[in-house]
Amino acid sequence: MNLEKVIFGFFVVLALTLNFGFFLGDMDNPDHHNIMELFAVIVVNLIATALKLGDRSQIGAVLLATSLVADLELLAAATTWTFAVHITATGLTPDVMASIVSLAGGALLANVISTVILVSETLINRL
Repeated sequence: MNLEKVIFGFFVVLALTLNFGFFLGDMDNPDHHNIMELFAVIVVNLIATALKLGDRSQIGAVLLATSLVADLELLAAATTWTFAVHITATGLTPDVMASIVSLAGGALLANVISTVILVSETLINRL
């Protein structure tokens, strides 16, 4: 068993599951979406992105691209949250929360694509 691949797979799947956990719930209800969970999703996604930097294959490039999309979406969600609460003082209105969750949903889709590619590549290499 290759420890590097285990760690890589762990962070890819952890990014997906944490992202799903944040996304789950009523879109416009701030009580269903925890800021610390969003922070954890961002950190794990950034770690997964860093782990994808070493792969020079075509599939590695696609994995990196999906990870960068997820990072961008999650950072946009965190920025939206920060602006709403600390800069504009509008607070977490249902509209703002729906925007944050929608951005996290985009990141979730990118993480799903990344995980599907990872599993597909693993199955192809196994045959």
